[in-house]
Amino acid sequence: MTLALLTMVCGVITLVILAVMAAAFWSSPERGLQLTTHRVDLLPRVMAGRYTAFALLAIFALVQGDAALFAAFFAICAFMGFADGLIYARAGLPHMKHTLSGVLSVIAFGVAMANLLVEKGS
Repeated sequence: MTLALLTMVCGVITLVILAVMAAAFWSSPERGLQLTTHRVDLLPRVMAGRYTAFALLAIFALVQGDAALFAAFFAICAFMGFADGLIYARAGLPHMKHTLSGVLSVIAFGVAMANLLVEKGS
């Protein structure tokens, strides 16, 4: 097995684990907490870790300067912003910061995609 193939296998395993956890949380937050052994009282610290991880990913994208990586990053950020905004809006809570982050990420995604198209045309 080559390192490239092994890397892809690791990616598939990671995808399956994340998909199972996401499905658990979307279908039953209690089940998601149980599956992941997260605790509600520690979720603010967990969120700090998540935001730090995304900041590090943004740094990596900046260092790489790869438009495709930026496009994927912005698309994921848009999903998170809109998903969080919808959750809060449905609960009747303020959601505009989350929804606006989704909108701004869609705009950034469009810029990255335009960059990709220009790069392919050159």
